[in-house]
Amino acid sequence: MDHPSDARTLALGETSGTVPLARDFTRSALHEWGWLPAATADRRAAAEDVLLVVSELVTNACLHAEGPESLRVVRRHQVVRLEVTDRGAGNPAPRTPHRAGRPGGHGMFIVRRLCLDWGIERVPGAPGKTVWAELAAPV
Repeated sequence: MDHPSDARTLALGETSGTVPLARDFTRSALHEWGWLPAATADRRAAAEDVLLVVSELVTNACLHAEGPESLRVVRRHQVVRLEVTDRGAGNPAPRTPHRAGRPGGHGMFIVRRLCLDWGIERVPGAPGKTVWAELAAPV
């Protein structure tokens, strides 16, 4: 079970500068949890992966899902879980085949490559969804 100090929630809604705000919010949580500043290159890379995935999830909500409603960052024993709730009806999916040289369309490919797991949760009868991703905690 998570302790209240292990979860942070940021309301986004109609906020401008959503992606930088989400990154700053997540970076602040990583500082509070002692993951930043990173003592090693591996720890720094793990924290940067978390920030990149936050950027990709929030950007996808902005571009494809009528905007993000909230970001939740949860620290668990060996995992950090990112949850972006939006108003959209669609399902994010990596473009296949992935074409590295083509502009755009890399967000969910990046999420899939960096994360231990990811998925979508919906509440029956409610609009929108929560897209979540889990990354290994820095060691």
